[in-house]
Amino acid sequence: MGLLHRRSLTIILSMWILWLPNLKAQPPGSYSTAQKNLDAILQDYAYRAFVNPRTGIPFDGSVPSNLTGITISAMRLRSGSLRSRGVKTYKEFEIPKGVIVQPYVERLVLVYQNLANFSASYYSISGYTQLAPVLGLLAYDASNLSATNLPELFINASKQPISIRFQKIDSVPDGSVAMCAWFDLQGGVNFSHVESDNTCLTSQQGHFSIVANFTAAPPPQRKGEKKSSSKTWIIVGSVVGGLALILLLVLVAICIGRYMRNKKMKRMERAAEVGEALNMTSIGNVRAPSAMSTRTQPMIEHDYIP
Repeated sequence: MGLLHRRSLTIILSMWILWLPNLKAQPPGSYSTAQKNLDAILQDYAYRAFVNPRTGIPFDGSVPSNLTGITISAMRLRSGSLRSRGVKTYKEFEIPKGVIVQPYVERLVLVYQNLANFSASYYSISGYTQLAPVLGLLAYDASNLSATNLPELFINASKQPISIRFQKIDSVPDGSVAMCAWFDLQGGVNFSHVESDNTCLTSQQGHFSIVANFTAAPPPQRKGEKKSSSKTWIIVGSVVGGLALILLLVLVAICIGRYMRNKKMKRMERAAEVGEALNMTSIGNVRAPSAMSTRTQPMIEHDYIP
């Protein structure tokens, strides 16, 4: 392939890369304001349950009337005790030894949430149905049990994972697969396999549920779902159109290359014709020099004739 062809293909590939739609993965979503506000309210009401607080004992709290159905509980612990002993049973959670709290606090409170009938309102996943209520486990500083709007502490199970055993889940739709869903505090959703006895595992705090996808029997398409289908067709059309554009540009480059070669050959022929001393004649598709039709006549060197 000539230099012209290589340059043409380089230009085409550059144009193709710039023209393609951006298909990068979307960044993780943000923890919504509604979710943050709900956690703040539940933390406030859970702390109110500490009338006569005792370390290591769960205290069930009450929620405001507009959140009836949600259950909460609070347990105060020493950070050192949590790391060395863990918590054998805290509602549906089993916390092993080796849990590290960051930043370090002398005492912390583990707030338990069961969102019950509010689960789908705050933690729905497009394309999935919830088989179990959303359960939350969040850690807060226990130095001031009257404080509100506290930031969550970071807890990490450094040895064995924290287990969540869901007491009751709905039946899995035919053809679907049940999965554990972990909603972290950055707005991300993480999936993992369901262990035996409807148990999910995690190494950090957050909100948890068991979900199933709609692959077996998808629900009727809604208006909002048409946008997703339209985006798919747009991407397919973009790829097909891009391939057609590449093919067209390659053909144009080939035609340009042939035109430039023919033009160069004609220029060389004209230059050769200007400098030639002999007449040129065409024999088929080849031009060749030809001799003059009249040859030089012989001449007598001396006028003397014997």
